[in-house]
Amino acid sequence: WGGEDRAVVEEIIDRFNASQEEFFARAVSMPGNNLDMKVFLSVTGGDSPDLVNQDDPIIGDWAWRGALFAIDELATPEEMEQLDKWLYPAALERGSYNGRIYALCNGLDIRALYYNKTMLDRYQLDPPKTLAELDNIAITIAPPGDGKPHRKFGYLPDPRRLWVWGRVFGGDFYDESTGRVTADSPPIEAALTWMNGYGKRYGAAATAFRSSDQSLPGNFFPLLSDRYAVVLDGQWRVRDIVAFQTDQRAKGVPITQFGVCPLPPPPGGLENAGWVNGNFFLVPRGAKNPKGAWALMKFWSGFGGNEAEAAASCVAGGWIPASQRVVDEPAYQQYLIEQPLMATFVELAASTNQQATPMIPGAPYFYHRIMGVGGELMYGTGASDSPHALLEKTTRDIQRHLDGLEGRP
Repeated sequence: WGGEDRAVVEEIIDRFNASQEEFFARAVSMPGNNLDMKVFLSVTGGDSPDLVNQDDPIIGDWAWRGALFAIDELATPEEMEQLDKWLYPAALERGSYNGRIYALCNGLDIRALYYNKTMLDRYQLDPPKTLAELDNIAITIAPPGDGKPHRKFGYLPDPRRLWVWGRVFGGDFYDESTGRVTADSPPIEAALTWMNGYGKRYGAAATAFRSSDQSLPGNFFPLLSDRYAVVLDGQWRVRDIVAFQTDQRAKGVPITQFGVCPLPPPPGGLENAGWVNGNFFLVPRGAKNPKGAWALMKFWSGFGGNEAEAAASCVAGGWIPASQRVVDEPAYQQYLIEQPLMATFVELAASTNQQATPMIPGAPYFYHRIMGVGGELMYGTGASDSPHALLEKTTRDIQRHLDGLEGRP
């Protein structure tokens, strides 16, 4: 973590060090673009860190290569029995590979729809509960084909989010029982077809409008610029909205009202569904102090009676806990009262319809190929393909890549 989060992390480490006398932890911030290489070099060289925090889908690859301790090598049998029940299903899935837990999730990332309530009220529209209502918001605020340049859009799908919408449409990208990629299944094809419908509806105007989002200063949340009524994003944007409204209040201008709602499904789709990501702790096989690593993992995540400590950490960082036990802590409940936009994200975290990228060898390739399918169809080299043809090709390519890994250490 960097920026505002770094101070939060350092404070957690200070609290851990003050809470006991057996271990001393030191936090080292590492850029994500070369983290994998540095970790594997350190493992090979016999000087690995005792604990690593990650958020990429690398657990299957690292565990398959024998680079990680499984959690059952660190925890007692009693702890393992409790851990299965303590974690949210999505957090358990996030840390598991081949029937064993290799990572302890300490925070979940959930996607939902943010909406500008002030703008929707202006158009006499309600937050969407169905996919048809979301489409109606888009068409009402930015009527297609009227010949006028659009200064705002009701909604535009992010081409990178097929992982999210494919699940909402009822799809499953991978069959664990057979080891087969199922990214070309009918629900996922329907999701991609729906996403591509926006590209057909608005054409180059949507591409140009979305590209102009890049001209916004810094990592500015586009919803705050009055350019959109609805935007898909994660819980970390709550912080941006709070800062934006605080600035409006200081300037004495009317406060823009915002809300959050689950991703609306089509008929036959899944309620409270989506793609879940999040941070997790790993213990490299070369760790010299795995016992201390396990102690810090429990302290930070809240497992093993540390729920109050984890609640304080999640409040400070604006994070979604990996367990309902942490959510139920008074400090976190008070935080949800003060930040009601977070409540929807926390409720979604408990849903069994939230699905992570498959934790298998080759998952990073799998993840990035699916991430790119929407853009390839709507704006790129696959624009001449049908959603069906493009998903069939993508599924074949991913399956070929996964099959090529079998038996290779």
